Amino acid sequence: QVQLVESGGGLVQAGGSLRLSCAVSGRTFSSYAMGWFRQAPGKERESVADILRNGPRIYYADYVKDRFTISRDNAKNTVYLQMNSLKPEDTAVYYCAADSRYIRVGSHAEYWGQGTQVTVSS
Repeated sequence: QVQLVESGGGLVQAGGSLRLSCAVSGRTFSSYAMGWFRQAPGKERESVADILRNGPRIYYADYVKDRFTISRDNAKNTVYLQMNSLKPEDTAVYYCAADSRYIRVGSHAEYWGQGTQVTVSS
């Protein structure tokens, strides 16, 4: 059974930073494409960033480019999302996702974490 556990969410003022972590247990971590998604109240879930199974190709949504950084540590079975220059519109539940079937992880990923709340105050 594959499990994804996110941590690192919280309340931060606009302009601040947070670092999210997603620990993955189960199969070999390096076999998964990994990604972060978010869902704000009343909105659909959207992609934030994703990283290929063994890197180094990384993809960012335009609304987080140059502010967020995704990385993975295959030795620790963990993927990270460093979020800088946070804005109130970044407020959402952030989800980690994993997929071993495809090169990239998408909205129909195999596995999802439970989500972690990020709230950015103005």
